[in-house]
Amino acid sequence: MKKGSYIRSQIVRSLGVDVLGGIKKMTALETYVSDKERNENVKKVRKKIDELGIEYIYYQFISVTGRIVGKGYPADHWETVAQKGFQLVYGSTANLFTNRNGDYIGYGPEAHELVGIPDPETFVQLPWDKRIARVFCTCFRNREEDEDPGGFLTSDCRGNLKRQHREFKEKHGLELRAGTEPEMMWLTKNEDGTPTGSGFSKPYCYHIDQFESLRPVYMKVIEYSRFMGLDIIQGDHEDAPGQLELNFNYDDVLRNADRLSTYRQICAQVAREFNLIACFLSKPFVGVSASGCHTNISLWRDGEDQLIPCGNDVKALPGMEQIYHHRRGGENVFMPDTDDRKIPGKIGLNAIGGVMEHLPALTALGSSTVNSYRRLWDAGFWAPVYADWGYQNRTCGLRVSAPGRFEYRSVDSAHNPYLMGSGLLAAFGHGIEEKMDPGKPEQQNMYEANAGKEKLPMTLGEALDKLDKDKLIQDAMPGDMLRVFTEYKRDEWEEFLATPTQWDLDKYLDCLP
Repeated sequence: MKKGSYIRSQIVRSLGVDVLGGIKKMTALETYVSDKERNENVKKVRKKIDELGIEYIYYQFISVTGRIVGKGYPADHWETVAQKGFQLVYGSTANLFTNRNGDYIGYGPEAHELVGIPDPETFVQLPWDKRIARVFCTCFRNREEDEDPGGFLTSDCRGNLKRQHREFKEKHGLELRAGTEPEMMWLTKNEDGTPTGSGFSKPYCYHIDQFESLRPVYMKVIEYSRFMGLDIIQGDHEDAPGQLELNFNYDDVLRNADRLSTYRQICAQVAREFNLIACFLSKPFVGVSASGCHTNISLWRDGEDQLIPCGNDVKALPGMEQIYHHRRGGENVFMPDTDDRKIPGKIGLNAIGGVMEHLPALTALGSSTVNSYRRLWDAGFWAPVYADWGYQNRTCGLRVSAPGRFEYRSVDSAHNPYLMGSGLLAAFGHGIEEKMDPGKPEQQNMYEANAGKEKLPMTLGEALDKLDKDKLIQDAMPGDMLRVFTEYKRDEWEEFLATPTQWDLDKYLDCLP
């Protein structure tokens, strides 16, 4: 083949044209990479790299458990990675963990490698080392797969949520906005890095002096958070040792999940700087409140992105402008549509009905670890135990916390917000389509009542059983996602059942003769 002919053939192939057979169908990966707006953002990132002096970039995505995984590359290779992506084993979406039998969870070593393609609009400099930046990625199947080559990787929970939210908006004309309340504990540690068994501060709820004792820590968290686009709005000391809650403004459900993941990364870094442990384990202590992550949710028509620089110089933002966008305006369809300001509008009531219908299965996503259920069993410490809803009633699984806003309470600090967002979208859609009635709101203390209400699952195993019977919530985890999640969590539950603990020794060592 002549040189000119070869070059022409390469160009048409890159455009999705087969010179022998005419137009060929572009893969999802090829379509994604060739998007005009994305390519403009790729160029803008190069300007940011040069402007900020970035030397190294973390390319990251989210595993089944909400862990941040990925690879790092020198910034010189930005354009190449933006176009071709990076490869990593499929099993990284399951943390590359093995089960009790020593087999890799989700995918074996014979599986292909995924292709991670960066989303340039998520590029931002790291405040603790300004030579480094991070960017979130969307994951695709390998280009050489026999089936669906270059298709979306369905075990990519972040990519799933992005696509599911777009489909929800197209179908219902509504968008989901979410705001999370990430409680967590700052623990002291021994010289070997293990926890001492106590938090940094005393368990006095809303106590300013205990909040003040952690001021250097939370001020550093706030500094880093604002730098990376989190619009911090409030904070307080909660009622467990070393337990703080710092809230950032609500936003589009995907953007909020990205910010919660970023917040966890920030806390881990600050913990290293202060020789502490940033603990997102829900219940490390008995007799005090666990760490929840109440998720405030609302559905909106329309709206637009507004730039909130979070204290940064708007002319020299340390990341792409989209990092500092917040969704604002539009019509909140959860707002009351009668004179009674307590009662949500019809769409809101239907959405609550959908969540009530699927709350047992959703618990597997919101309370996704063995330890999560320590929170539910320690009754009276503000965690929900029934599939119910109410107005300002903190003993319920779902409460109307303010006009136009629901607080989903059956969720803790260790959950994966991308899976949770997908599950809530599915439940909302079902409730709206079927015009589901949530029933009457509960006004009594549900810890003391025993009115025949369905109880939430009280173990991880029971929650997984509920998920096994709920086709709609299963469908919120398409393709490999459901298989990987249930395989991972079933093994986690079985490993717990098979493992002797200190409790076993304390309880039974001297029980006979």
